Amino acid sequence: MQSTLHTNMRREIDEIPDAAARLLDRSARGFAAIGSALRDKDPAFVVTVARGSSDHAALFLKYAIELTAGLPVASLGPSLTSIYHADLKLARGAAFAVSQSGKSPDIVSMLAAATGAGATSVALTNTLPSPLADASRHSLDILAGPEHAVAATKSYVNSIVAGLAILAEWTEDAGLKTALASLPQHFATAVTLEWPELAASVAEAESLYVLGRGPTLAIASEAALKFKETTGVHAEAYSAAEVLHGPVALVGHRFPVLALAARDAAETSVVEIADGLCAKGAVVHATSSQARSAMRLPFVNTGHPITDALVLVLPFYSFVEASSRARGRNPDAPQNLKKVTETR
Repeated sequence: MQSTLHTNMRREIDEIPDAAARLLDRSARGFAAIGSALRDKDPAFVVTVARGSSDHAALFLKYAIELTAGLPVASLGPSLTSIYHADLKLARGAAFAVSQSGKSPDIVSMLAAATGAGATSVALTNTLPSPLADASRHSLDILAGPEHAVAATKSYVNSIVAGLAILAEWTEDAGLKTALASLPQHFATAVTLEWPELAASVAEAESLYVLGRGPTLAIASEAALKFKETTGVHAEAYSAAEVLHGPVALVGHRFPVLALAARDAAETSVVEIADGLCAKGAVVHATSSQARSAMRLPFVNTGHPITDALVLVLPFYSFVEASSRARGRNPDAPQNLKKVTETR
């Protein structure tokens, strides 16, 4: 799957290990300062504000915060303030906004409202200065560098890395800090992994299910979006448990399914469901050595359940970039899309 063609998307995927290393090396003081502010606040809850790939990054951070800090996390619809002008009671909480451009009016409006309501607000953006940074109490440049492909890759990953680094400082989690320090080298391995069997199974497909659970559900959501964006083929992300509550009705002979399992408490349940879908005739690929009927895809074991989930997105990005080209499409410029979408 490794390409000799130099699309922007391929180049930016290859830049992820260095981008993550740059962020971790240069932003230690920023992580510590925001972590300290959150520790002083001791919030009762956390809310997130984002759209698109950034919302999938926020979903990943939701699971990471809930699992690590033990706090409930909810996603706020930006239209609550930009359209409905709702007055939300957020003084006891923290708010994380994620945006590559930092200038979508509805995201800015929602974070400004959260800040005004007394929330400890944090903006994670690839663009400083920006309106989103101005609307927050704390802002952090994710340092992904210029991203020219419409489909976000390194900015998605660095948004999560930044959020995890803040979380590690906030909760003083030594294990997560150690796992983050090793992430660039794990990314360097993950970006070389190839999934040719999956590519073969979706070559003529008209739809794809991507399954996950916990943090890997966030990766599944990002994967389904990227598959639609870059190949023009329908894809949907589901919880590995939720897929049995209706969506399984569409699964039949040769229906392609990608099950994203990390080395965490949900791995066994994800694999059991993946293997069960094989009995319905589906062609299922799983990122787990526990798979019996589903075909096993190579993955990187980072030694930490949260970072194990994150590294799964890199081989997927490589797979989907090549799949887009194989279908005669340009992964740098998906149809009907542009790099920055400013919603209101």
